[in-house]
Amino acid sequence: RLLKAGHLVQIGAKFMFVAGMFVSGCVTILFGMLDRAPDGPIFIGLCFLVRAMDAIGFAAAVTASFSILAKAFPNNIATVMGSLETFTGLGLVLGPPIGGFLFQSFGYEVPFIVLGCIVLILVPLNMYLLPKYDAIATKESFWMLVTLPKVVFLCFTRFSLSACLGFLDPTMSLFVSEKFKLPAGYVGLVFLALALSYSLSSPLLGLLSDKMPRLRKWLLVFGGLLTALSFFLLGPAPILHIESKLWMFVLMLVLYGFSFGMSCIPLFPEMLSCAYENGFEQGLSALGLVSGLCGAMWSLGGFVGPTLGGFLNERLGFEWAATIQGGWALLSGLAIGIFYILEASRRRSSLQTPPGTNEERIHLLASEM
Repeated sequence: RLLKAGHLVQIGAKFMFVAGMFVSGCVTILFGMLDRAPDGPIFIGLCFLVRAMDAIGFAAAVTASFSILAKAFPNNIATVMGSLETFTGLGLVLGPPIGGFLFQSFGYEVPFIVLGCIVLILVPLNMYLLPKYDAIATKESFWMLVTLPKVVFLCFTRFSLSACLGFLDPTMSLFVSEKFKLPAGYVGLVFLALALSYSLSSPLLGLLSDKMPRLRKWLLVFGGLLTALSFFLLGPAPILHIESKLWMFVLMLVLYGFSFGMSCIPLFPEMLSCAYENGFEQGLSALGLVSGLCGAMWSLGGFVGPTLGGFLNERLGFEWAATIQGGWALLSGLAIGIFYILEASRRRSSLQTPPGTNEERIHLLASEM
């Protein structure tokens, strides 16, 4: 994602988005054909190759989409992103049951072929509808962006969000089915608590973030703290000595979906505002850098979360694994909160110091000498 974002201006946001969708659609169809590949190393190698190509296409499309959205709606970035996240939640809700129905009815290949064809159908539609944005290459680089202290803390927040969400993928269904003895169909319904709370709250949080930009910092801070709380009570943590109940588990998923939106929705516009405040030119170049960095942190968390979470779940159990995973969110919430407090105190001290005080003091000392 970092490489694609750096070349977004040269390639063009529209072309990168459409090309990413085309690649992703094609390799999704190919993934459905892998059951015909020979068993053994060839099958494993093809799986890695196809998924890697899908990741490249997905990264290109998502990086470009963030830039296009911010360019098309510069004053309502969070509102638009929050509204679109409703469809992300809708996909999380409808994807598993529709995919399961197609798999049970028609076999392994059909779900991937159908999904890939839908993506490919959207390619010419986006080619026709999306405007082409001209951009001028600038001297800003990722190094200039990641050396900004505020961006570093926001990157850690983005990483922790993705890691916490990714942790639930390999662990939550096993815990629910074993702990509460739920059949497979009801396990899918438990996932709805997270998806619905996130998708329903995202538009409101986006609107709030755009209308009152000063609230973004508090949304980020309390979003991280509430995420930590939800993970501590998801098991719950053994040190709390609270018996695990299904209603509490579902309630914590609802809380997590809401707190996830609190941190996720205002993060991109907050990072973009930080870049502009530090001299980055407004345009596709800065948008590409910020969206690429956000995407890179999300992908990193998406790798660390399931990997570390699966290891901890196997060694320590879900309760301790969820507690440790919630520590990421707690650290990010506290870190960004401390940063904002220090930033506010520095601004107050600079406002209290008259602009000419230092110059006048130097002039008086020179005259006395």
